[in-house]
Amino acid sequence: MAVEVEEKSGSAPRRQKVQSAQIATDILKGLADLSPSTSLSKLAQHLGMPASKVHRYLQALIASDFAEQDPATGHYCLGREALFVGMAAVRSLDVAREALPKLIELRDEFNETCFLALWGNQGPSVIHVEKPARAITVVTQVGSVLPLLSSSTGLVFSAYLPKADTQPLLEQELETPMAPGADELEQQLTHIRSQGMHAVHGLLMSGVNALSAPIFSAGNTLAGVITMVGAEPSFNAELTGPHAIKLQAAANAITQRMNGEVPGSP
Repeated sequence: MAVEVEEKSGSAPRRQKVQSAQIATDILKGLADLSPSTSLSKLAQHLGMPASKVHRYLQALIASDFAEQDPATGHYCLGREALFVGMAAVRSLDVAREALPKLIELRDEFNETCFLALWGNQGPSVIHVEKPARAITVVTQVGSVLPLLSSSTGLVFSAYLPKADTQPLLEQELETPMAPGADELEQQLTHIRSQGMHAVHGLLMSGVNALSAPIFSAGNTLAGVITMVGAEPSFNAELTGPHAIKLQAAANAITQRMNGEVPGSP
């Protein structure tokens, strides 16, 4: 439904601008709903708009980098500018505001890459990265979507999120050749919950270790995961090591600030 702006003069052109802005916003939301990509016909059907109209708006969004078209498939997806705006909005959330100072403290103390990931419609999404002051770093990009089964961050999300949220993505990853069996995975997730965090050694990338800890908000709801990642042999990814102790302390402090409580804690 178009929003009308009542003005004494020039109201019709202004109404048209508001209508155009709302249609463009609806199309961006549609691209998000149908991510990672979709055809023009499916997008038009999803929005209940004529394909010719959707196509016209898509061309304008592509010109401003809010949408992209894959030259091979012809499918459309959200562009860089849409990602930039979305990440800026995410950073305004309470969990990001509370987590960022702790990530900086961890980065400064250990000189390792530290990042915050939130759950998105495609899985664990990196929304902020603190990079160490060194010539060679472990590259983790804002906007990266991490796998559930082959990353420390993804496994922590799998351990604490409701199965209804993770099951569709888990089923896809469980079909890959190197995936664990269902029983083995459940044992691993139970172990993560008992430890309150997770460590991996070269799982996603050879020679790269990672530690991940969950953050909870009110109602024991998983709000995000903070991760520290570094290269062997300098990065100690043992659960009893100093990196793990400080990472878990930081996660617990953020949880407390979020009025949350770690499940199973006294």
